[in-house]
Amino acid sequence: QVQLVESGGGLVQPGGSLRLSCAASGSDISIYIMGWYRQAPGKQRELVALITQGGITNYVDSVKGRFTISRDNAKNTVYLQMNSLKPEDTAVYYCNAEFLKYNYWGQGTQVTVSS
Repeated sequence: QVQLVESGGGLVQPGGSLRLSCAASGSDISIYIMGWYRQAPGKQRELVALITQGGITNYVDSVKGRFTISRDNAKNTVYLQMNSLKPEDTAVYYCNAEFLKYNYWGQGTQVTVSS
């Protein structure tokens, strides 16, 4: 069982930056593929970025060049650095841990990009 707790969300102006953190407990996350998802009002949850156990990353096209996912297995934490934020990035951001049949979610953190 893995417990995931996101933090770092908030209100930011367009063009600003935020860093989200996902602290895991209950299990060593080094065996998990870790991902960040987001869900905007009235829309389906979408994958934003993921990082494999070996550190390979993948991003949705809309955030490439602006967002960076990273992991610190020693701290059991995953990060999402978000730069050049746009109003369309507004959503609840969720952390996810996946390994074989096991799939865990955090409670989400709100990111609002507005002037």
